[in-house]
Amino acid sequence: MALNPNKIKVSEEISVREFYDFFKDILQLEILAGSDGLDKMILEPSLNRPALAITGYFKNFASKRLQLFGAGEMAYMRDLPEESQLRVMREIIAHEIPCVIISRNLPPTPAMVQLLTEAKIPLLRTKMKSKEFSAEMLVRLDRLFAPRMSIHGTLMDIKGIGTLIRGDSGIGKSECALALIDHGHSLVADDHVYCVKVNDQKVLGRGNELNRGYMECRGIGIINVAELFGIRCVRREKSIDIVVTFIEWTPGVVEDRTGLEVEHFDILGIPIPHFIIPVRPGRDMARLVEVAAMVQALRQMGHDGAKAFNDRLIAHMTKGGGAEK
Repeated sequence: MALNPNKIKVSEEISVREFYDFFKDILQLEILAGSDGLDKMILEPSLNRPALAITGYFKNFASKRLQLFGAGEMAYMRDLPEESQLRVMREIIAHEIPCVIISRNLPPTPAMVQLLTEAKIPLLRTKMKSKEFSAEMLVRLDRLFAPRMSIHGTLMDIKGIGTLIRGDSGIGKSECALALIDHGHSLVADDHVYCVKVNDQKVLGRGNELNRGYMECRGIGIINVAELFGIRCVRREKSIDIVVTFIEWTPGVVEDRTGLEVEHFDILGIPIPHFIIPVRPGRDMARLVEVAAMVQALRQMGHDGAKAFNDRLIAHMTKGGGAEK
């Protein structure tokens, strides 16, 4: 089952202002100059160390990236005469770079401050070492540029298995989630799940900042899960490991009786194991979802109960065994 590809959003660029606002605390950033250029766009989710550029070599210069001046680059700049510094910076600026960042809390040279201010190119500084800053920043920048989409449903963490519960409005998703929370599991998002593709095997789901920890329960209203069940029952984000879809039971509906054929639900191009469970009176939907999550946990460990039983049955038939009396 695939989702409408038109709902998928991919950020092809972000502004320096967004980058700074998102990461100024965790990356220990401060603005030194060029604040008028914070709306310049970062076009690639990566860093460039302009060591060759400051020596005058600009072939294959990655000008669309953030430019990180580390201890080596700054030492070289300080050793240059001011006239040479101005020439180097003018050449770098001419390539329309989005931003310059200096690591280790090092002071910029006056030439850098002057020209970057005039060109309205932000000059930022971090207290972190270049290696630490690069590792932290690249992970977070990749997240901002990652494909994303929203899905109508409820995301739960069931013993470490991220479980997305889907179905038509009013079918019982929130009631099932409420029962799962009462069993000791955690709520990640209710109603709308925001999905981000982390890599080729993983999709991360989270809720809206505004309604995190709240649920809508028909007939009761909005409830605060943390206040009712404790803060341990609320999670900020979780990978989506399985999708469970509730459908209305009707006579003749086809139900999976063996579990040998694993269905998949496509989220951002990644196939997620998919369980389709008909809803009818008397069925304990929370328990069924809980079992589905445990089945997936065993599969991840290399244990497939349906396959093991099928292999056992085939071996018994091969030996010529009949039905036990």
